[in-house]
Formats: sequence, structure tokens, C-alpha cells
Amino acid sequence: MTFARALRPSALAIAALSCKPSLRSLNEGFAFEPGVPKPDIVLTATDGRPFRLREDTEGKVVLLYVGYTHCPDVCPVTMANLAAALGALSPEINREVRVVFVTTDPRRDTPPVLRAWLDHFDPRFVGLRGDSAQIAAVLQILHLGEPIVVPGANDTTYAVEHAAMVLGFTRDDLAHVGYPFGIRQEDWVQNIQALVKQ
Repeated sequence: MTFARALRPSALAIAALSCKPSLRSLNEGFAFEPGVPKPDIVLTATDGRPFRLREDTEGKVVLLYVGYTHCPDVCPVTMANLAAALGALSPEINREVRVVFVTTDPRRDTPPVLRAWLDHFDPRFVGLRGDSAQIAAVLQILHLGEPIVVPGANDTTYAVEHAAMVLGFTRDDLAHVGYPFGIRQEDWVQNIQALVKQ
């Protein structure tokens, strides 16, 4: 997935939201008012257990991202930046934050593959998967559009275009901001602290 492809779905996702987002600044992301509700959905975690997104993250700041482990650039850069930012923050802040990664490629992202990939960045990151219909439903609820499979040289080398945006949910179970690709590590440090203080 190239940078240009990553931005195109994000722009479509923003336009699809009914809450009139406004771009405040690149550091702060896109503001959503009154906010995008955290989906009351159940997916499967990498340990095979059901994960109830709203219930299992209650009272926490949630940074939710949809992507896939075979992504060559945008997904690993985003996860690396989040991990670095959390590593620079206090244990008290870290206890209040959950990073949740939902795969758009359940065919290749088996639980072991997804867990190993996330552990490369931070073993605390939550990896979730479901079948194609479940993932499509999640993306629809979040107004993030549908993933687009781009054929490769064979059945295992395809790419998946998706909205490259991190949704920041505060403790009220609403995402008041969406962060586009390109947020720097030092800006993530400030943004995460701001979300925790809200």
C-alpha cells in the first residue's frame, strides 16, 4: 500500500462521516463532533478468546487502527510510532491506553501471524480478527469504507487498500478525533497525553 493509496480511503472515510469533521491541524488530527461511537462488537483476539470491544476497553483511551500485517509501509510505521510514543510516556499513562489493531486481511493474518507481528512493536497491543463479513461490518460502523483487495502476482501477494487512520476513543466511548497517517512520534506523545486527560 503506497502513501497515496493510504490517503485516498482516509479522505473518503472522513467525507462519509455525518458529523462534519474539521481539520484543526496535522498534529491534532480530524475533529469529529459529536463523536463516533465505539462499536459494540465482538471479534476474536489472538489468543482465540472473544473480545468485546466496548466492554473490554471500558474506561480506557482506545487507539483503534484497521490494517494488515503484510502492509509494506503505512501499517508498520503507524504501529512503530504508537509503540515509540507509549514507550516515552509514564507507566500511569500507559495503564490508561489500549492500542487495538483490527486486521482487514483475516485470510493471511492468522492468530499466530497477527500476534507475532504486533509483538514486534509492543506485546500489549490487542490484535483482533473475524471473517470477512465481520470485518466489513466493523468498517461500516466506523465509516471507514470497505477494504479493497489489489491482486498480486499470485494468491498470496495481494495488497489490501484501507483507510489509514487511527481513531482515538476517550473514556466516553466516543472517538472525537481521527489521526491520519503521518503523525510524528513526538506529536503522538502529546496527543496520547491529551486524550488521557480528557
